[in-house]
Amino acid sequence: MFGSINKNKNNLNYGVFASASIIIVLLVAVTLWNAEEVTTRFQKLQSAIVDTAGWFYVLCVAFILVTTIYLSFSKYGEIKLGLDHQQPKYRFSTWLAMLFSAGMGIGLMFYGVAEPVMHYLSPPTAAPESVEAAKEAMKMTFFHWGFHGWAIYATVALILAYFSFRHNLPLTLRSALHPIWGDKIYSWRGDLIDAFAVVSTVFGVATSLGIGVLQINAGANLLFDIGVNKAIQLVIMLIVVVLASVSVASGLDKGIKRLSQINMLLAVALLAFVLLNGPSLFLMQALVQNTGAYLSDLVYNTFNLFAYEQTGWLGGWTIYYWAWWLAWSPFVGMFIARISQGRTIREFIVGVLIVPSFFTFMWMTFFGNSAIDWIANQQLSSLAGAVSADTSLALFAFLEQYPMSFLVSCIALLMVVIFFVTSCDSGAMVVDMLASYGENNTPIWQRLYWTGLIGVVAGILLFTGGLGALQTLTIASALPFTIVLLMALYGTYRALSIDATKQQSLELSTAMAGVDSVDWRDKLAQVVAFPNRHSVKQFLQSKVKGALTDVQQEMISQSLDAELTSSAERISLTIGHGDQPDFVYSVQVRVAHQPDGLTHNDNESENQYYRAEVHLSQGGQDYCVMSWSKDAIINDVIEQYQKHVHFLQQL
Repeated sequence: MFGSINKNKNNLNYGVFASASIIIVLLVAVTLWNAEEVTTRFQKLQSAIVDTAGWFYVLCVAFILVTTIYLSFSKYGEIKLGLDHQQPKYRFSTWLAMLFSAGMGIGLMFYGVAEPVMHYLSPPTAAPESVEAAKEAMKMTFFHWGFHGWAIYATVALILAYFSFRHNLPLTLRSALHPIWGDKIYSWRGDLIDAFAVVSTVFGVATSLGIGVLQINAGANLLFDIGVNKAIQLVIMLIVVVLASVSVASGLDKGIKRLSQINMLLAVALLAFVLLNGPSLFLMQALVQNTGAYLSDLVYNTFNLFAYEQTGWLGGWTIYYWAWWLAWSPFVGMFIARISQGRTIREFIVGVLIVPSFFTFMWMTFFGNSAIDWIANQQLSSLAGAVSADTSLALFAFLEQYPMSFLVSCIALLMVVIFFVTSCDSGAMVVDMLASYGENNTPIWQRLYWTGLIGVVAGILLFTGGLGALQTLTIASALPFTIVLLMALYGTYRALSIDATKQQSLELSTAMAGVDSVDWRDKLAQVVAFPNRHSVKQFLQSKVKGALTDVQQEMISQSLDAELTSSAERISLTIGHGDQPDFVYSVQVRVAHQPDGLTHNDNESENQYYRAEVHLSQGGQDYCVMSWSKDAIINDVIEQYQKHVHFLQQL
């Protein structure tokens, strides 16, 4: 159905690898040449975008959220991000931990205390440091960290996962443009898009890493009286990059997975600690009220541009957040897509949109409302002063007020380090995939190269003061990407419509139509029989191959393009239809487990049996033709082909 890429043995896309590396070096060099001037120019560019295109960001993000929710509740929700028979690779809890660590964990550590307090001290409309300011502070914090941001991540991840795992396109950003460009994504155009994503990801992660080092240094200074200077910060940067290199070298299923699980457990423990050692009843009440206020004002806040108030608050906060979410979405979206194969669209959206948002609401309430309570009711003005003076100190200044503050602050500092390690190694993995045609089975040197490059860029810019310039440039890049994302979303909707039509056309009866003429005793014997691998392989070669060969010859006589491929455990018949989707009927040997009550022993491996399972182009159809007659198999092929022709007529 789709074209393909000619890969080399290392899977390295030299065009993306070289062009992205050169662009990164040139941009860093320009920034080093005159960091102050470059920062000023980029800030003017960002201000111009906010002033003239703020309304566009608001509308686009609103549209993305509505579309994401619609897809979840629509008929498309049952479509899998993969073939029909595929199951998720990771448990739901592991999956959530991984996407949370890469997507937002570090943001909560940095802004969980700082943002609610800053809104409380300087709210958009309410009187500062009032009860209304506290309510408005939590409402706006929820708004910035809730459904909208995760909907952006979910949209990019869904597009990439759908086209990669269901239509066998490369797991890179170019695939999001297949509905627009078609097979031209395999040309220089696709390389250009992937190179753009590489540059954006490297600078986004490097900027985040540089800011994170400042927070780690601030926390270490408060806890261990370690100095705050660039030399210390470069040492911290080196430690984080080394840990990230070890993690990314060990692979997704070891380093990144384990670090994400550890940090998720620590995050839950820290959340419970703050709840139990603070005004617990008030915090639970505030959580319910904050969530209700957020949901009740969701539409109003989504479209509120402060047109009548004429305040700069919107550009400094909401538009900045939307642009930052969009700028980070290629990186986080690709990572989420990578770990989400086999989930239905509905399950995927619930996992990416709903669950992390409500965990975020708990985090922001327990930390934010507790901090505001300390300032407003406990007269702890020093906390407000610390947040105003240095937001990187906010979390540690907040934890100082609790029992075992030193131990808890050390744990929080460890969490910050791990979150930055997971962001760095996840970013390096994504960049490596972008430069390797979407493949993750690449030489270790490639992953280490990108990890090291992210660290070098972050270190140079931190040392020379160029972080602000690259952060501004990254955010400004969100505008053209938003336009591309909207076009890709439209193309994905069209592809999903075709997919849904195909599923309706290919609905199958699970009845064993192929054995209707068999005596009922023989039929029962087939139901409770659990053949071994050898028996199924023999059946494929004796019955299935003969049936599909007869169909192939008849198709050829009807001037159809029919091709038969055969191996020991798979026999496939493919009917080509030019530019339209091909018809594929395949019978494969697949392992299964005997149902409870029909097993003969307690050894799980010995309770396995094998099926001759039918697969179509969209994956396994969950029925077995073992023991069917040759004519029954032929009739099933013709019935499936008739449904495929009906599907083609609907296009």
